[in-house]
Amino acid sequence: MANEEDDPIIQEIDVFLARSLLEKLYLFQYPIRPASMTYDDVTHLSAKIKPKQQKVELEMAIDTLNPNYCRSKGEQIALNVDGTCTDETSTYSSKLMDKQTFCSSQAASNVSRYAAAVYKKGELHLTPLHGILQLRPSFTYLDKADAKHREREAANEGGDSSQDEAEDDVKQITVRFSRPETEQARQRRVQSYEFLQKRQAEEHWVHLHYYGLKDSRSEHERQYLFSQGHGLAENTELIKSPSEYLMMLMPPSVEEENDKPVAPSNVLSMAQLRTLPLADQIKILMKNVKVMPFANLMSLLGSGTDSTAVLRCVQQVALLVQGNWVVKSDVLYPKDTSSPHSGVPAEVLCRGRDFVMWKFTQDRWVVRKEVAAVTKLCPEDVKDFLEHMSVARINKGWEFMLPYDEDFVKKHPDIVQRQHMLWMGIQAKLEKVYNLLKEHLTPKKQEAQSAHPLLVSGEQRVNMAKAKVKQNYGQLEKEFQRQKAETKSNDTSAKTDVPNIRIKEEPEEPMDTSAYEGMNNGLVNGLHTAEGPTDPVNGHLPAGCMDKVAQELKAFVSSTFKKQFVLTLSELKRLFNLHLASLPPGHMLFSGISDKMLQDMVLDTGCKQILVPFPPQTAASPDELKVYALWEAGDTYDQHRQVLLEIFSRNYRVRRNVIQNQLSQECGEDLNKQEVDRVLK
Repeated sequence: MANEEDDPIIQEIDVFLARSLLEKLYLFQYPIRPASMTYDDVTHLSAKIKPKQQKVELEMAIDTLNPNYCRSKGEQIALNVDGTCTDETSTYSSKLMDKQTFCSSQAASNVSRYAAAVYKKGELHLTPLHGILQLRPSFTYLDKADAKHREREAANEGGDSSQDEAEDDVKQITVRFSRPETEQARQRRVQSYEFLQKRQAEEHWVHLHYYGLKDSRSEHERQYLFSQGHGLAENTELIKSPSEYLMMLMPPSVEEENDKPVAPSNVLSMAQLRTLPLADQIKILMKNVKVMPFANLMSLLGSGTDSTAVLRCVQQVALLVQGNWVVKSDVLYPKDTSSPHSGVPAEVLCRGRDFVMWKFTQDRWVVRKEVAAVTKLCPEDVKDFLEHMSVARINKGWEFMLPYDEDFVKKHPDIVQRQHMLWMGIQAKLEKVYNLLKEHLTPKKQEAQSAHPLLVSGEQRVNMAKAKVKQNYGQLEKEFQRQKAETKSNDTSAKTDVPNIRIKEEPEEPMDTSAYEGMNNGLVNGLHTAEGPTDPVNGHLPAGCMDKVAQELKAFVSSTFKKQFVLTLSELKRLFNLHLASLPPGHMLFSGISDKMLQDMVLDTGCKQILVPFPPQTAASPDELKVYALWEAGDTYDQHRQVLLEIFSRNYRVRRNVIQNQLSQECGEDLNKQEVDRVLK
């Protein structure tokens, strides 16, 4: 009360709300005006606006006669922008920089609390603002000057080349057809910076008429800043209690949702994380942690989580390396993304990171220079790959960041075997892409290789082998007892159908696993190659299961050649490894299929080996030189296909017209282009 008595009310002012210019009134904030520029020069000023974006461009006149104006610089700028010629497209028609363009930007996203006020005859009239725009100088004329400079340089480099020479310069054009756009890709494209810039550029400018301060039209428009009706009936908004009026005048600050920063995907509390489905929980954890032992993953998912379901989900987003789970490359680098360092597409990044992961399945140490030399990626991308899963050691290289998880390998041998098959398929792809040499496939021996996590004693190996033999033998014994009654009558005939098939009895040509034998003293993802589930009982299967394995193998070979027709042994082994990776754990094909057994089965299914005379200097591996083809497919093109295979058995490279003539002579009919293409395909 004492403060109110010391501060008495001197005058009461009526406040009116003007609505005539509602959603039309903008406040422009100009920079400090140079002495040579006049804002009220009507004859030399233009304006245009994009209403949806609230973007304005104003063109101000510069007083070139002002003593503060540097005429030589103005002439130089006009010469750089327009050149020596003057036409309608010239920016400065007077050959002098006599105007300046200002471009606007929004000063505040929420202007609902701002108004323009006019005080007249004891009355205060308020008009809400629709926008507050800050005007800054635009230097687009410099871009135009650079473009002119580049054009002049290109013209000088072109010299006096004639039009005939230009016509002779034929360039190859590659035509590509875009794939159908998915909904997810469309959303990413719509939210991209490039798309937003394109949409903003598509909005047309609306040209405005500028009226000076003393113009009669300006005087008329200023009258709209006053409230048109002074009666209380027209100003019902102000018939409020003092508290309501104060609330309207100064509303509480409410942040708009658009202004709130979107939290990154790695900012999630554990309570929020556990509300998601199990697959999403595992994907988010692996994407952020990148490398994790299975025990740590189970502890983060909370008590009561089914370990079997976790194993099923984690294999979809991660791969097993050194007994630990490492997030897959395509999870970190989704399709249609690129490297922030070099702009390399995601597909290339995934291949490079897969190579680093595969190297860590071979050894605990990786050298950065070797990775860069093979992948041909920039050092920043290679460093990112290594930091995801390893730690740099001085004078040694990069060491895998987690110790070898022996407990997981012992508890889940089926998962380890499946992951081993997946890595064999990945290795085959990497060999083709990067043309890996033998030194890349063989792990280097280092002194640090004798660390404790890599050592497996002989007794431990024997115990692991015995445990696996007992487990596999028990499963096979049950299968044998179940099929014994069924196969008793036709056991002899079934054996004679496939007499050349043996299980792990061909020591002369085993399945090629040399690329994996050097890791962890013979360990591949923690599973010794001599101790895997390949030899159930001393390398022999029960008699009843041998026929079943042969039937499964024959079905795979038949279906594969009916789709491919021609395959090298290397490609056939790769497809077989992928087929094994898709089978459930404990399948009978895991008992071990040798190279000889696979080749014999190919010949038994009606295929023939084509002895293609490859050149002696070829860099292909022996498995890539062995070519097998389906001789009879039962369709109308069997004869044509056989003639074609005979041609390639005499020469590994043949011209198309030679093939077409040979087919016409041998088959006695003229084939059109479509039919020849079909046979060649």
